[in-house]
Amino acid sequence: MQILRSVADAASSPVALTIGNFDGVHLGHQAMLAKLRAAASVRGLPACVMTFEPHPREFFAPDQAPVRLTTLREKLETLRQCGVDRAYVLRFNFGLAQVTAQDFIERILVRGLGVRWLQVGDDFRFGARRAGDLAMLRAQAARYGYEVESMATVEVDGSRVSSTAVRETLASGDVARAGRLLGRPFSISGRVVRGDQLGRQLGFPTANVQIKHNRPPLTGIFAVELTRADGKRLQGVASLGVRPTVKARGAAPVLEVYIFDFKEEIYGELVQVDFLHKFRDEEKYVDLETLKQQIASDVADTRAYFSRRAA
Repeated sequence: MQILRSVADAASSPVALTIGNFDGVHLGHQAMLAKLRAAASVRGLPACVMTFEPHPREFFAPDQAPVRLTTLREKLETLRQCGVDRAYVLRFNFGLAQVTAQDFIERILVRGLGVRWLQVGDDFRFGARRAGDLAMLRAQAARYGYEVESMATVEVDGSRVSSTAVRETLASGDVARAGRLLGRPFSISGRVVRGDQLGRQLGFPTANVQIKHNRPPLTGIFAVELTRADGKRLQGVASLGVRPTVKARGAAPVLEVYIFDFKEEIYGELVQVDFLHKFRDEEKYVDLETLKQQIASDVADTRAYFSRRAA
């Protein structure tokens, strides 16, 4: 998949395009991408996605922006897996925020990208002060020679699939339902980095996975599968949170994975951690011995979970 950080002054060839933030690339997004690929194939066009970094809500109100489900790298990798040919990652800044809706259509979509087929969500808004919408795109389609379609709502378990729904489900601890909304387990990817070695001291050495954001969409103790760079999947128990027993209040969240029956050094390796089941929230214990006993109990519970799952 080709990744571009800007739009040319004049397109060299026409494209089929879908626009969105695609946080999580959930089943609703995947339906959009499937429709994009089909339309692009019929018309002999590359299947392209336009997304924004940072999320516009992070730019305008960072303290009120939703937590991210995926990093930019994770999002782009999932888009690649969904068959996107080209991703335009536009830097959302004051300049882009001030582009009028009309100028967005004329300069970016038509002249810069050569859009011939366009798909957006029913609630898509664009341009300065969010003045542009689906109706505006449709009203100008014939004038500029593009087709425009909207994407119908996708439902799972009787509810609309959305990034907000995924966030709410993860926050509630129902990672299984979040997986149904995503079409795959919720995961976090990152490199294994050196920690403070506390897990080793307690008899449970962990892989410390670097996370990019200080506001993960879920916290607690989980049954997980860790996928290594070579594709090998390993079972374990993970703690994601601020470790209140050993860290001061306000500490950054940490993802630690105790991998079952594993003794290799994997520092620096890029791994993916899939969250399969939540056991409990984080707790603060009176001492390290009590914490050690709880970790042993979590390990036993997780082994039992995987045994039931395999039965």
